[in-house]
Amino acid sequence: MKTLIAFLSAILMVNITMAQTIEVCSTCTISTLKDAIAKAKYFDTIVVKKGTYKAHNIIIDKPLSIIGVNYPVIDGELKGEIITIISDNVTVDGLFIINVGTSYTEDYAAIRVRKSKNFVIQNLVLEKLFFGIYIEKSSHGKIYHNKVIGDATEEYNSGNGIQLWYSNHIEIEHNYVEHVRDGIYLEFSDDCLIKNNVSAENLRYGLHFMFSNDDIYEDNTFENNGAGVAVMFSKKIKMHNNIFRENWGTASYGMLLKEINDAEIIGNTFDENTIGISIEGSNRIVYKNNNFTNNGWAVKVRGACYANSFLENNFLYNSFDISYNSKVNDNVFNRNYWSNYTGYDLNKDGVGDVPYRPVKLFSYIVNRTPETIILLRSLFIDLIDFSEKVSPVFTPDNLLDNNPLIKRIIW
Repeated sequence: MKTLIAFLSAILMVNITMAQTIEVCSTCTISTLKDAIAKAKYFDTIVVKKGTYKAHNIIIDKPLSIIGVNYPVIDGELKGEIITIISDNVTVDGLFIINVGTSYTEDYAAIRVRKSKNFVIQNLVLEKLFFGIYIEKSSHGKIYHNKVIGDATEEYNSGNGIQLWYSNHIEIEHNYVEHVRDGIYLEFSDDCLIKNNVSAENLRYGLHFMFSNDDIYEDNTFENNGAGVAVMFSKKIKMHNNIFRENWGTASYGMLLKEINDAEIIGNTFDENTIGISIEGSNRIVYKNNNFTNNGWAVKVRGACYANSFLENNFLYNSFDISYNSKVNDNVFNRNYWSNYTGYDLNKDGVGDVPYRPVKLFSYIVNRTPETIILLRSLFIDLIDFSEKVSPVFTPDNLLDNNPLIKRIIW
């Protein structure tokens, strides 16, 4: 077996060593990308010089590197999909791809990878698109430093910016996505890294993933999206140091968690959202070192959420810090900072001497009768919240932070 592997590796190295460079330009011997691909041998490099090339349905069916010089334009003329990769070991770098066709039966993309591995898609600019980058049943790929700029106005006739479907071990880093349906979408895609991306001003979700496990999301910004971020039916997710900002609307949130288990939500910022995190049917999640600032609801628990821990978070100037729709609590709140805490610290150890009860009766009332929100700043509401605080009847009586911090936590 080792001898066979060594033999195959030697053949691969010979092919790479013998690789040639093919130039494409209007005055070159080869003037179209399709012709260059047809004439190229395995592991050749195709250099596409500056210019506009009108083409669609470009199939890359062999290991190649396609490099654009000064962002040559590949114009699909709205006729369909533009580039489709069906080979392993393909790199596409430095192209400006525009005018993807729109279809109600096929998900046309600016660039699609199908049943391939070891691919690199980087430094692309994609505009006037349906779907942007579509990864289908592929693995061990990298999507780096791309700009995906859509012009979506309605969900029914728009696609997603970067989409993964049944794809594993994909790295998505340093991409900018805006004005599409969902900025980044994953379905049945495990062991992926999504890092340092900006997904903003999209019609629906900045990030949307379902049935995708063991993924890591770090240092991303999701801002001013229609409904925020949706995280559904997944487990062992790590979301660290992301920013969820200005996702406003009657059905909007910084992040929705539905049927998520055994996850980490650590070091994130939830700033100026209608709801910072909306949680339903999600268990054994650690929420730690997060900032919840100026949200309508910082955390809204809709039910069936057990064995979660809220540890050392900052809850700053939210209309409601925690909202529950039942009297049952099986979650832990400990050593958080609450800007609404009015207790004291006589022994000066930095921990309040009086436990803090973060669920207000008024939040319970608003859950049942949303119209009552107009009474939010009235004296009457202050009175009923105080009475519930003294003697809980409608809110969970064991939902307490027994060690509320006196000072805001600085990391």
